[in-house]
Amino acid sequence: MLDSRLRPLIDPPLNAIGKGLARAGITANQVTIAGAVIGIGAGVAIGYHYYLLGLVLVLLSRVLDGLDGAVARVTKQSDFGGYLDIVSDFAFYVAVPLGFGFAASANLAFAMILIASFTLTGISFLAYAVMAAKAGRETDAHGKKSFFYNTGLAEGTETITAFVLMCLLPQYFAAIAVIYSAMCVITVIQRTIAAKVDFP
Repeated sequence: MLDSRLRPLIDPPLNAIGKGLARAGITANQVTIAGAVIGIGAGVAIGYHYYLLGLVLVLLSRVLDGLDGAVARVTKQSDFGGYLDIVSDFAFYVAVPLGFGFAASANLAFAMILIASFTLTGISFLAYAVMAAKAGRETDAHGKKSFFYNTGLAEGTETITAFVLMCLLPQYFAAIAVIYSAMCVITVIQRTIAAKVDFP
């Protein structure tokens, strides 16, 4: 929901840093992998109750998630890079809730619900992207990507916000997880309606 509105603010500094990384010989795929490893590390830290460390790693992982595209834009974008980006994102989306599930047994059921909601959101996202590719549709509302990015209530910015709140207020993980899971379900419904309208 907020991603496209924030892009004009975050793209200029990310692009500047991305150019510097590209000049240093760092590739977009290397940045993507580094972000995934750090994101999984965030889940591990949270699982051991290091919530503030987890918060720092969550934020660092998402900065790298933005930087990989910036590097790709000044070097070479590839379909494999887009694939790697999606896989890395969802590894991160699974790792953080799992961390909270391992941190407290009372959180485990809510962590599974959140992971299930992320899975449904990801399926709807990828299914719409496949249909858009078949129809030859493109958009750059979320930056230039190797796949069609369909918007919704729960996007990257909202996910990061939820994870930050979980790290700062781990005692409220269950409530935040339920609320965000509901937002994910609404996003799936939005994309389903959009698919019905756009690809009758």
